[in-house]
Amino acid sequence: MSDAELARLFLALVLLLSAALAGGHVFERLRLPRVIGEICGGLLLGPSVLGVVTPDAYQWTFRGFDAQPALLAAFYWLGLILLMFTAGFRVEPAMGRRDRSLVLQLVLGSSLLPLAFGWLIAPYFQPAPGGHPLAFALVMAIACAVTSIPVISRIFMDLGLIESRFAKLTIAAATVQDLILWVALAIATAIQQGSPTDIGGLGREIVVTVAFAALTLLLGPPLLRFAGRLASRHINEASLTGYTLLVCLIFVALASLLHVNIIFGALLAGLIIGRFPGEPFSRVKQRIADIAIWFFVPIYFAQVGLRLDLPGAFDGFLIFGFLLASSAVKIASVIAVVRVAGSAWRDALDYGVAMNTRGGPGIVLASVALAGGIIDDSMFVALVVTSILTSLAAGMWFRWRLQGGAVYAR
Repeated sequence: MSDAELARLFLALVLLLSAALAGGHVFERLRLPRVIGEICGGLLLGPSVLGVVTPDAYQWTFRGFDAQPALLAAFYWLGLILLMFTAGFRVEPAMGRRDRSLVLQLVLGSSLLPLAFGWLIAPYFQPAPGGHPLAFALVMAIACAVTSIPVISRIFMDLGLIESRFAKLTIAAATVQDLILWVALAIATAIQQGSPTDIGGLGREIVVTVAFAALTLLLGPPLLRFAGRLASRHINEASLTGYTLLVCLIFVALASLLHVNIIFGALLAGLIIGRFPGEPFSRVKQRIADIAIWFFVPIYFAQVGLRLDLPGAFDGFLIFGFLLASSAVKIASVIAVVRVAGSAWRDALDYGVAMNTRGGPGIVLASVALAGGIIDDSMFVALVVTSILTSLAAGMWFRWRLQGGAVYAR
């Protein structure tokens, strides 16, 4: 790389990070999800705004030399990997006996019918050229069922609801549901990477994905404990940070070698690291999360916005048809199971709106499916816009409910 090319790369990173942080700050001040502001920051720099106002400036800044898109993509994937790695820290699948029944009903209500709906409507849409129909159907099913743990958690924190029983049950259900859906996404990408006509090969890809997850969760913790005992005399808190990130990269590399989705490998690494208790590990995990959330992840979400070509890929019928239909199915399904469990109509509607928040995971799904050649630009825009609008709707709904006097028991 020449000095001029290196300068242009760093200028692009500065603009992306600045736009993401500024957009996140504005949305945070408006008490809206920060992640949406970060995407909007990138949207302003991309073909949707800057590319329309001054196409030459957009090309010069983000497509100035042949290797620039690939170099920016490296930061994109690092941000996505660290987002999933740190998300694994926060997964708490354990729950009290009293609430397990309702959590299970929430998982079933927010998963089974939406998954079936997404699967059934998939033939009415077109995958990307070369996209495997089965992988596309899985992505559409996941897109209808996914729930955003980070966004709904942030909404609950901003509104003072995070300690309520309602919030804890919602987050527990979303955690269990999303773990299942990430396995499904890993299988979808494995199918896409295999031969469309090799049924045996597709079966092997699925078996490898499931076996990788099972062996990782079974053998990972004892192996890391053993390695930690061997090196305990030589590890301080600073070096532990480096080794923890090394664990993440090892799992990502193994996943890539086995043709398993790399973000699934990062999530599994985060799940394992999250199991290790103790104050030193807590501080290390917080340090990694801070670096990820305030540097790499904003650059990732800004690049999501940068990739949105609204003038070229905006299909209003596709976007709003998918948004309204999938939201209606998911909310109605959750309401039905919660009402059967004996909850009031308003409580059931609250659970439906909360579980329909698709936020970050919906955007990650769209990013992975686009990068894997499963969906095209139009469907990518539809999935991202759906994730943004459902997140904004959830924030406004619960703020309106509290202003109306709703009380959520702790």
